[in-house]
Amino acid sequence: MVHKKGSVAKAAEALCLTPQTVTGQIRVLETRFKGSLFKRVGRSLEPTELGELVFRYADKMFSLSYEMLDLLNYQKDEKILFEVGIADALSKALASRVLLSVVPSDGSMHLACFEATHESLMTRLREHKLDMILSDCAGESLKYPEILSKKLGECGIAFFSAEKYDKPFPECLEQGKLLIPGKRTSLGQQLHHWFDENGLNVTILGEFDDAAMMKAFGYFKQGIFVAPSIYKQEILSHDMHLLGETTDIKEVYHVMFAERMIRHPAVKRLLETDFTDLFAGRDAQVQHLL
Repeated sequence: MVHKKGSVAKAAEALCLTPQTVTGQIRVLETRFKGSLFKRVGRSLEPTELGELVFRYADKMFSLSYEMLDLLNYQKDEKILFEVGIADALSKALASRVLLSVVPSDGSMHLACFEATHESLMTRLREHKLDMILSDCAGESLKYPEILSKKLGECGIAFFSAEKYDKPFPECLEQGKLLIPGKRTSLGQQLHHWFDENGLNVTILGEFDDAAMMKAFGYFKQGIFVAPSIYKQEILSHDMHLLGETTDIKEVYHVMFAERMIRHPAVKRLLETDFTDLFAGRDAQVQHLL
């Protein structure tokens, strides 16, 4: 942890230990290996050649032990534990439908959901603290050979508002204040690019990492907000107006998981499931459920 964090203080905080305890354990290890594991560079600690060697082996050992615990935890005769991370920029309604399609209804599985930024969830996944991630960012998974990803589906987006405007879409977006996903999200980046491409001089009231919070502001008549087009009928039932929709901007869903979890029954079922109807639209979803 000192190697990963770059300091004893940060490592101690991550491990819920005192810095003195961490320093003492390092000294014991250095005595055992008869050499220094770290050298001070400025205000940070960097591994020596010996330290780098020990770290590589220790990292593999801990990874294997966590993998063993993962396998044992979900293969018990009791309820199967399924820990899922959901990127806070995603539509929670769509994410819940994806999970409900793979979690059995007989009570044999215990689902635990965690919401955070994509970056934070990737860290938890790589530290064996999650079984799977639902996210709109798949690119980062390519950096890590142990992380696999699959595209589940995609859909266009629509703009909604409690107010009506006299200009046609998309020019009407200049007449109100916008509530949009943050620039850190894929959807937020696409929107800014789309505004520029269409020469729209929009006024942004707020940017949100949490899609549910953004929609809540819209329901309180605070501005124009965006949502996946497949939830058009659901949102319109809240006395909202559809200003327009486009497929030039897409919300794309990916599932990411460590290779070791490919045997987890929920992950396996998710990889085998065809989500075409789910992303085709509400009518297709209803027909499929019936």
